[in-house]
Amino acid sequence: MFNKFLRENKISAVLLTVIRLYLGYSWFTAGLHKLTGGFDAAGFLKGVTANPVKGPDGAVVYGWYVEFLKSFALPNVDFFNFIVPWGELLIGLGLLLGCLTTAACVFGLVMNFSFFLAGTVSTNPTDIFLGFIILAAGYNAGRIGLDRWVVPYIRKMSGKGLGSKKPKAAA
Repeated sequence: MFNKFLRENKISAVLLTVIRLYLGYSWFTAGLHKLTGGFDAAGFLKGVTANPVKGPDGAVVYGWYVEFLKSFALPNVDFFNFIVPWGELLIGLGLLLGCLTTAACVFGLVMNFSFFLAGTVSTNPTDIFLGFIILAAGYNAGRIGLDRWVVPYIRKMSGKGLGSKKPKAAA
């Protein structure tokens, strides 16, 4: 019942727009600050790998993620210096404009979980919670936005639009 409200209700579309704009503004400004203020992930990555998330027993909780950071992220820090700020900016833009909202939300959740696994709590739990609400709402989250026109266009162009499967006439 709640899922139907999220996915189909016009009042829900308004509430989702408020959530979407809040998250979009957060992502957009974070990316913009990184792009204009200079961003280098090296220090953060070195700090995370030197002091990973540990459980109550002192054991590393996400050892696989620390290994990923050590073996892939740190050696390719220039790639991450590019993808993190631009990813944040584009996620924010997608959410602010309501354009490809579901895709923007998925990428935002991937980044939120990446930060979370690295031990950065900050606003990540709230952003993850709100992101899952938007994700569960699907198209309705971007209905008051560019998705109103973009999603039907994409469906039409991919052959999945309404009327793409016309019933055959009986002989």
